[in-house]
Amino acid sequence: MVEYGNGIGQVAGRSGSGGTGAGQVDVSASVGQFVHTVSTLPPTVLVACVVGLFLGLLILRKAF
Repeated sequence: MVEYGNGIGQVAGRSGSGGTGAGQVDVSASVGQFVHTVSTLPPTVLVACVVGLFLGLLILRKAF
């Protein structure tokens, strides 16, 4: 691998026990991606999400 120039890029993420492997989730990256996704939504979609959340809470309140 080293002779092709990818020794550090391919090995660094796999060696050791500090990296994220299969089944592990990077929570800070997930939260950052969620915030970015919400911040790029159009205002009409944001209003629809808030209304849907409110209606869902009302339905749950009536159910329990």
